Order: sequence, then C-alpha cells, then structure tokens
Amino acid sequence: MTATISASALRTIATERAGLDALHQAIGNGLAEPFAAAVEMIRAASGRVIVTGMGKSGHVGRKIAATLASTGTPSYFVHPAEASHGDLGMVQPEDVVIALSWSGEAVELSAIVGYTRRFRVSLIAITANRDSALGREADIPLVLPKAEEACPNGLAPTTSTTMQMALGDALAVALLEARGFSRQDFYVYHPGGKLGAQLKTVATIMHSGERLPVVGETAAMADVVAMITAKGFGCAIVIDADGKLTGVVTDGDLRRKLGTGWGGRLARDVMTRDPRRIAPDALTAEALEMVNRLRVTALIVADAQDRPVGLVHVHDLLALGVA
Repeated sequence: MTATISASALRTIATERAGLDALHQAIGNGLAEPFAAAVEMIRAASGRVIVTGMGKSGHVGRKIAATLASTGTPSYFVHPAEASHGDLGMVQPEDVVIALSWSGEAVELSAIVGYTRRFRVSLIAITANRDSALGREADIPLVLPKAEEACPNGLAPTTSTTMQMALGDALAVALLEARGFSRQDFYVYHPGGKLGAQLKTVATIMHSGERLPVVGETAAMADVVAMITAKGFGCAIVIDADGKLTGVVTDGDLRRKLGTGWGGRLARDVMTRDPRRIAPDALTAEALEMVNRLRVTALIVADAQDRPVGLVHVHDLLALGVA
C-alpha cells in the first residue's frame, strides 16, 4: 500500500515538474517579451494591481495578489462574481487587472473583462488559450504552454495551477528586483512573527549606553572582572584612549589564563584582540548566523568609526524569536 501511494506521489510531482519545465522553456521561446511588457506595464501604473480568477484560478490569484502586495506592488484580489455586484467600483482607470483562466473562457470573468475594455483599464491575461475570449481581449496575454494535469482523469487543476502560481511568483520577483525592493523594505510589510524578527536591525535590540561593559586597555584585571560580573554579559569590551574597539575579555579568556597570573596584569594583556563585530544596521538574522558560526554568546556592535555602541547577547535573539 505504501509503495502504491508513494508511486502516486512521485507521478504527481513528476507531472507538475514537467509543466514547470515547459513553462521554463516557454520563457525562452516567445513568452519572455510579453512577460517583460507585463512587468513594465505594472511598474509604470500609478494605481494598484487587481487580480481576479474563478475557482482554482481564483485561489491562485489570491496568493499572487498577496505575494505582490508583500513585495512592494500594491495589489488585492477581486472575486469575479462579486465584481458584477458592485465590486467593479474597486477597479480604477489607473489600475492594472491580471485575470487568470486556464481555458480563458470562464464566463464569470466577462463582467470585469468588459469593464476593463469600457474604461480602458490595462488587462493582463494568464491563460493557456491565446484565442480564448480572455486571450483576445487582453492587452498583454501571457500564454502558458499546454501541459498534462497530474489528476489521472485530466480534470482536477493541478499542473495548471502550479504553472499559474510559478508565473505569478516570477512577476512578483521581477517587479521586486526592478524596484530595488530591499530587506529593510520587506520588513515594513512583515513586522510580525519569526520573519519580522529576523528582519529587525541589530540597533533595535542591542544593549547600549550604561548597560555596556566597557573598560580601557589599561584597566586592572580586578576591575575587568568586576565589570564582567556587574553587567552580566560574560564579557568586557576593551577600548583604546580614542574610544575605539581593540579587544574583548570573556569568561573563557579568564578561565584559559587563570594559571598564568593575570591577576596583576592589565586588560590589554589578557584580551582577545580584533574581536568580531557587527554593524548597527545589520539584520538580527545576520547576528544569529554569526553567533552560530562563531560559537559565541555575544556580539559587539560597532559604528563606522569602530567605536562600540552596543552589544547583542544570544538571549536577546532567543527572546525576540529570531532563532
């Protein structure tokens, strides 16, 4: 039984992969030009992208709209049936409509397609039938290659919706890149959850000011130990006479050099020189990667002049939910 089910899963994935391969080839064989035109049309529009579709194409359309909106292209989904009952008022002349229909003949799309033609609203079609009602009416038809559905009856939308989804993702990513949408921009639309935590900057979570365990290079080791104990980060940041970062003394340094008579020595004699640091505008995800890779518990935050301005402890990252 397990082998039969496994074979079915592999067959489905292979069939859908073949559809994606066909789409990949189509980009290099005629689809690239209308695709680029669609990207430029959306990029130049002063309004929003309205995505519409019926049935499974509608579900894909909702996802495409959400992906566009989260990557810097204002977008929302309008249900084609609701469109003819008042929701056409959501569509404005400066908008761009993306309509999805594999056959291109979904009758529910007629109202919104007719509306775009009447009021000269730009229309992009994602369909597998260039000569369909939708394909003929669209300003830019993005024609998907024919592909076999994974459904053994050839009825349930499977490969077709996978291809629609992939092309929608391609549009979103192309627009993201064309607009120079950065990781910081991404955070504006994703402030919640683990993703939002990873997109915060180090400056927003670091300890600074009086919380920093800072000592001079000539500080006596007794004072260094007192500073480490008082601040509770397991380290002391060492600076030179100009306030620049020169080293760090950690609990590990103290243990390793316990038998070398450091008690009468200075911070500069015991410190680890040129410690790893991170910039205030770096993302917390980068801080987590450094903590894991370097196997340290804290990172020193230094500004452009190499002056320590903060400290991030692994517990801060854990509390934030980055890890």
